[in-house]
Amino acid sequence: MRLDGIPLWDGTEHRGPVDLSWEPDQITEVAPAAARFDDLCVLPGLVDTHVHLIGHAGPGDPPDFATWPLVTSRDEQVLHGVAHAQRAMRHGVTTLRDLAGDEAQIALRRAFDAGVLPGPRIQVHGVVGMTAGHNDLFVPPAFPLRKPTADGPDECRKLVRTWARAGMDGIKLTTSGGVLSIGDKNRWRNYTRDEIKAVVDEAHALGMPVASHAHSEDGIRVAVEEGVDSIEHGTLMSRDLAETLAARRTPVAPTLLINEAIAEGRVPVTPEARAKAAELVATRDVLLAQAHALGVRFVLGTDANGHHVRFGDQLAEVVHMTRILGMDAESALRAATSDAADSIGVPVGRIAPGLGADLIVLRGRPWERVEDLAAANIVAVVSRGRLVAGRLP
Repeated sequence: MRLDGIPLWDGTEHRGPVDLSWEPDQITEVAPAAARFDDLCVLPGLVDTHVHLIGHAGPGDPPDFATWPLVTSRDEQVLHGVAHAQRAMRHGVTTLRDLAGDEAQIALRRAFDAGVLPGPRIQVHGVVGMTAGHNDLFVPPAFPLRKPTADGPDECRKLVRTWARAGMDGIKLTTSGGVLSIGDKNRWRNYTRDEIKAVVDEAHALGMPVASHAHSEDGIRVAVEEGVDSIEHGTLMSRDLAETLAARRTPVAPTLLINEAIAEGRVPVTPEARAKAAELVATRDVLLAQAHALGVRFVLGTDANGHHVRFGDQLAEVVHMTRILGMDAESALRAATSDAADSIGVPVGRIAPGLGADLIVLRGRPWERVEDLAAANIVAVVSRGRLVAGRLP
């Protein structure tokens, strides 16, 4: 398969018109050429480093976020996860990292990899969280079917090993409270230093990176000091933490749209969640813009779950990164392609021979006008070398 004479933004910069060819699933040639498509361009498929595939995917207003998982069978939930993954793929998001996975998301990953169903590339992280921590507080106290928790360094190590045996790509660790967890507070400590140290040590010993959910300054600080591989949210990042993260090149997924939607009541949430999000958003913008100016490595991460941020909204998140963080258009595109791919270790995010064939054909010039990165401008999407949306010119 090939595209001749199409302008290329290759994941790092504009390369002008090229002849581009690929065989599933590998790019085979990128060569300078005479221009044929003045109004179109091709760029790499986007990489969202923070999603939650298991959530309601049906049409219309979604049901209650907290009760839907409790009244929906696991088999049915998996089908919603397939729908979310395929919707993201058709919108040009061809790699997703699920940061609260279990055997269900691993099954999706295997089915997509084997070609049983068309789907994007998936990574799955299992959560290590404490009793009464952020991950535990999504389930009401009286409900008997709870996600696994771990308390004390030895239990933390065992849960890391359990997730490794299940086939996880990595670990998600909670070091602060959260927004949507019930009865939680953003500033609450999640885990002692010894527990965090045990999780990071065991995960790294088993070859798994650690992503840390952290909103509060203290939660970010302890995660950074104990050597996690990425920060999720990073909302209340102080100047000295930003300088440390920038020096280490630690990726940070800022999840901008979801916190605003919750804070402004544009999505169905409890008054408690809205108040927590509003408190964060009130101070977030100045801190995150400061962090970008100091060189923090922000990458695309939306927290999309189908309830509060829909799959396909990733394009809007990239545009929003320019507004809130102060990125220019090319920096935001790199954060959603090459840098995001590098941050989670997948051979995509760039268009170059030998890499995976994930491509978006788009109307416009998003490296000059980031607003051109919009679903309405998508002409075609290629995932794993195969056309999955639109028509190739």
